[in-house]
Amino acid sequence: MKALKYFTILILPLVVFISFTNKGWLTYLPALVFFGLVPLLEFFIRPNTYNFTKEEEKIEKENKLYTYLLYATLPIQIGYLLFFFYAIQEPNLTNSEIFGRIFGMGIMCGVIGINVGHELGHRNERVGEFIGEILLLTSLNTHFLPYHNGGHHYNVATPKDAATARKNEILFFFWIRSHFTSYFQAWQLENKRMKSLNRSWFHHQNRMVVYTFCNIILLALIYFIFGLFVLFAFIAAAVVGILLLETVNYIEHYGLLRKKNTHGRYERVKRNHSWNSNHQVGQVLLFNLSRHSDHHYNGSKHYQLLKSLPESPQMPTGYPGMMLLSFLPPVWFWVMNKKLNKLS
Repeated sequence: MKALKYFTILILPLVVFISFTNKGWLTYLPALVFFGLVPLLEFFIRPNTYNFTKEEEKIEKENKLYTYLLYATLPIQIGYLLFFFYAIQEPNLTNSEIFGRIFGMGIMCGVIGINVGHELGHRNERVGEFIGEILLLTSLNTHFLPYHNGGHHYNVATPKDAATARKNEILFFFWIRSHFTSYFQAWQLENKRMKSLNRSWFHHQNRMVVYTFCNIILLALIYFIFGLFVLFAFIAAAVVGILLLETVNYIEHYGLLRKKNTHGRYERVKRNHSWNSNHQVGQVLLFNLSRHSDHHYNGSKHYQLLKSLPESPQMPTGYPGMMLLSFLPPVWFWVMNKKLNKLS
């Protein structure tokens, strides 16, 4: 079955388990696999440009296994979060080993908490959306949904979008601008929605109000049950997950801008307004997130149906490799600005 390839995501909890139950360099195994082995493999494995036929698309659209796999990540994420609270308190851990385990949990927060939360946040049914909200809560990034759906998808590839990196913008500055601007815009979007319903901003239907209370309750519970050290470790892991998200945002839209028409309005979002990657390993591990161009063209399309099309600008390698490249601004600009110049 075509859906089975996405079960390779289970590699992540496996290597994180090894990190949490061992010491020394093995605590860094999640980082070594996802940012060492995966980019290396993508140099040797041919990119996958195959799209479903209309008949296959109809069959795979109705295949619930794709959705059940997403749902199954919720108990995995929560279970590992509880596991982390105890693993990080193991006696005689060095500072390096503590950081290795925090980074491992951070990858879980980014890949499962935020990425799967993002996919489910686009679903038009409440169960999937609710699971997505809980997953995002495990990464302290609940504001993502109102901003992403109501702001990012509407303003992508324009200066109004917090999550679109400008040409020659350095990643580390983008982290701050994107995260905090998207947070404030999430409040603005929800407050505006409440006003349109003739309700106070401080209302139980304002998602940002509910999310804020949920974040406070979660942090308070961790503090009272596990103590201050575990609380700080969890916050650190969540920050790692958030920075992974913002790095992905950076590489997905770097330097791309929509044109304005004669009326001063931006053209509609097309498949050439996001960077695409057909590199298979990262593609499968991230639930087709790297087919990002088609995702923005049709945000409600389920991950297994996303297509790769020739008009989409292509990254030179997969997401993990591009994320590493973005940490070297001069090299990143040298590679990506040449690609941007060819597009203009």
